[in-house]
Amino acid sequence: MTTTYTSEYQRFLARLKAARKESGLTQAKVAKMLGHPQSFVAKCESGERRVDVIELQAFARIYKKRVTDFVEES
Repeated sequence: MTTTYTSEYQRFLARLKAARKESGLTQAKVAKMLGHPQSFVAKCESGERRVDVIELQAFARIYKKRVTDFVEES
């Protein structure tokens, strides 16, 4: 079972945060677009909260990325 502490998940989190920064968006702006508080985005990016596939689709849409841009191929 994969946890938030694996190196693979840490790389996913780094890509998630980098995509937001590349988009020029703050956590607060992304949170507003998602309909969540800023702490939601902070917890997702830090690994305190796991990101599910539906949430990843929403992040990808906001950042104008493909879902596959966030995950490694096996």
